Amino acid sequence: MGNKFIKKETAVVHKGYDSSQHHDSLSIPLYQTSTFAFSSAEQGERRFAGEETGNIYSRLGNPTVRVVEERVAELENGQSALAFGSGMAAVSAALIHVTKTGDHILCSRGIYGCTFGLLEIMQEKYNISHSFNAMSTEQDIEASIRPETVCIYVETPINPTMEIVDLELVGKIAQKHGLKLIVDNTFSSPFLQNPIDFGADYVLHSATKYINGHGDVIAGLLIGKDIEDMMNLRMTVQKDFGGIISPFDAWLLIRGMKTLHVRMDRHSENAEKLVTFLKSQPLVKEISYPFDPSHPQYEIAKKQMKAGGGLISFNIQGGKEVAQYFMNELELIKIAVSLGDAETLIQHPATMTHSVIPELEREKMGITHSLLRLSVGLEHVEDLMADIKQAFTKVETHFAKTSI
Repeated sequence: MGNKFIKKETAVVHKGYDSSQHHDSLSIPLYQTSTFAFSSAEQGERRFAGEETGNIYSRLGNPTVRVVEERVAELENGQSALAFGSGMAAVSAALIHVTKTGDHILCSRGIYGCTFGLLEIMQEKYNISHSFNAMSTEQDIEASIRPETVCIYVETPINPTMEIVDLELVGKIAQKHGLKLIVDNTFSSPFLQNPIDFGADYVLHSATKYINGHGDVIAGLLIGKDIEDMMNLRMTVQKDFGGIISPFDAWLLIRGMKTLHVRMDRHSENAEKLVTFLKSQPLVKEISYPFDPSHPQYEIAKKQMKAGGGLISFNIQGGKEVAQYFMNELELIKIAVSLGDAETLIQHPATMTHSVIPELEREKMGITHSLLRLSVGLEHVEDLMADIKQAFTKVETHFAKTSI
């Protein structure tokens, strides 16, 4: 069976690995080495000159890392992928690759706090400006494009508000104006959404999250649709900035990826049930989940996503004090700022992941002190419901004498 006919559920288990080339080891070996020996000085010369393929140094490529890159490229319908030491290393590499001094980046109005911090650094130190746009209509987006705009940077679903950006619309506009389109696909994973299919030039992931899925790796991935462009990125920005992944972390990613499709099914199933449950709770004001029919961009989500994923955001009555009290009373659900793990996690974006963003800008993004982000795990959903219910009961008892 040729690899091009393999379904994604099969590719994530088998792609990029031939056991006969590795002493018939069923498990992919961990090549925990910094460098590789050449058979001769001439071979070393040929490899550095690009005249011969082969391993040189693990910052330039490693057999274990290569399997991760080939598998995620297949899952994202891309031509090539690069693995990094963190999601922010992947974000940095993509933005550095497509910009120069004086350029402008047009962003979706909500982005991860550290991405915001990176953009501020790029503006302060290198005069690479950025602006935000709701990206709701073609006219609105085109009105924000400047002569110096070189790329559009999008999160969808947006962290943490779960707003949806129409990738087909943005892809069409980017192509029309000759702009690169970069999409952070962390919240969906490659099994629920493939932005390259809608016109993206680059797709990136914090592989720490769903792709690994076990909370024991920090990693990033960048996938591109042009193989020569990605090779250039590998041999310049990645090589010289050096934000590479370790072979051991790549090996852990391989292990986690094998169950990605199974986990995403369970994350989505649990989340959909919790959305229904949360709607019945008096202290919950608004819920945002892509596959909830009441979501403002529900039809767009259905068009570009295969399922709603495992992230829910909701507003709680009473603001920061009540939100933090509620979080502190949870027993099974952990307070933590990651997502995509087997464990269900909750966090308060305004004071945690997005605290670096100035308050006025946060409010424009919809990140208020009432907002909570829930990363739904793999536990039995009835246990999650029971934990949330008992925490809400304690909130109501504690604040009984006040108006919430």
